[in-house]
Formats: sequence, structure tokens, C-alpha cells
Amino acid sequence: MDFRFGHLALLSPAASFAGWSTLIGLGARARVPHVLRAPAYRAFARAVGADLSEVELALGDYDTFGDFFARKLKPGARPVADNESALIAPCDGMIAASGVVTDGTLIQAKGLNYRLADLVVDEAMAARLDGGSYATIYLSPRDYHRVHAPISARIVAYDYVPGELWPVNPRVATTRDGLFTHNERVVIWLESPRAGRIAVVMVAATGVGNMHLAHRDLDTVQFRGAHEQRRIELDERGSQVRRGDELGAFRLGSTVVMVFEPGAAVLDAHAGASVRFGEQLGEVA
Repeated sequence: MDFRFGHLALLSPAASFAGWSTLIGLGARARVPHVLRAPAYRAFARAVGADLSEVELALGDYDTFGDFFARKLKPGARPVADNESALIAPCDGMIAASGVVTDGTLIQAKGLNYRLADLVVDEAMAARLDGGSYATIYLSPRDYHRVHAPISARIVAYDYVPGELWPVNPRVATTRDGLFTHNERVVIWLESPRAGRIAVVMVAATGVGNMHLAHRDLDTVQFRGAHEQRRIELDERGSQVRRGDELGAFRLGSTVVMVFEPGAAVLDAHAGASVRFGEQLGEVA
């Protein structure tokens, strides 16, 4: 589908997608009249196949489409694997790629690789994670859009990395080189007593230039227009998370890349498989 129209068609593809994303973002933040909320959200759910039985609140309680899209689950909707060694799926979605970081590179799609250092924009940490297991999870519009800790850990920092807003669906991922390293993203650095350092990377996409960071209670839209990476450090007080605790949320569908230190994790993640937040995706090695 060609999203470019009007004056946007005269811009570069990246600028066109950015402009489209801005329009989507404005629409997502616009207050929906109360009488229209339930029918509008139900229509969206039918169109994409979202499960409304898991929704925490009554549909009329979501003021904006963005609020509805980033909805929480009702208590008990997703049991979290309680095996002490379990590594859980941090979000809903489809496994787009998985494996071991080899010579500093990860698989984006068949025939396309990218550098971990370009993804996390930290050469030293990329070297520390080289040889570790990783999984890439694509979130479609039907999925639950909050991201959670795969293991009990401490949040060390959030690194906001400015970038483009290209689509990240599997079709585009097979054609655009270095897609995840070009898009806007947040690298969530975790430190676990059992698994060492972990990178959980939330990658933005067309219409998803606003990500909520749970432990700073801020939205990345405030950084829009920034041209440099921005680090948000957390002290130990209040930054401890248990397996399954929320880390952040997307406003629309996108991608999560999760990377572990060498020998720290064994993942049971196969390309094409569907996963749901809370289910066991592997275990500490």
C-alpha cells in the first residue's frame, strides 16, 4: 500500500513515512467522543483480529485510540511462567528471527544481516553480547502492545536513539537493509544476577514514533526532533523489576529485539512461531 499522498509524495520515502507517522500520531492522541469509542474500537478489533476479552477496562474508558491500542490486560489474562529458570516472551507477536549473534551481526531476514553495535549504538556492550542468543519479535496491530521484563533484573538505563519510521512488517524487513538500525528505538538495558546484561530493544515504525517508558513514566514523543542519542539512567531504587513486570509500551505495532550475553540463555524461538507475553521462551543456561 502506498501511504504517500498530496505534498508527501514529493518528499523522500523516509520523509514521507515520517509525515504519515506524524498524521497517525496526531490521530492516535485525539480524544474520541465517548459515544463513538466502543463501536470504533470494536470495528478495529474485528478488522485486525484483536481479542477484546483480554481488555482491562470498558471500551468507553479509553479516551484516545492510542490509549486503546496500548491497553493493559485484565488481571490473570496472561499467566507468567513461574519456573525459576524461565525466560519469558516479553510481548505478543511472531518470531521474525532468532539465533546467536555471530561476529557482531544478527539476522534481520533471509540474506540480510545487521550489526548489533549499530542497533544498540554502544560498541563496548555489543562486544559483550557478541556470541549470545537473540530473538526478534514482530508485533502486528492485533497484538497486545506492552513490553515486559523477560527475567527478574534491574533496569540500568534507557537509551533513546533517534531515527526513521519505516514499516517493520516482515515483507519490508526482507527488502530494506539495516531496517532496525535506521529506525527510531529505545534500548532498555537490564542487569540480571542470573543472566548478566540483557538488551531489550523497542523499535519504532510507521505510526509508532511514540513509546512509553514505564519506569520513567514518559513518552518518547517529547524527544522528537532530537539528533543525538539520549541516555536515561535509573538508580537502583525503584528500578528493580520482576519477570513479567512492564518495561514500556508501543502506541502501534512494531518490533522487539532481545539479546543476551554469551552462554547466559537458551532460547526456544523459531522463525514464524507465534508467541504470547508470559509464556516460556527459554531458560537461563
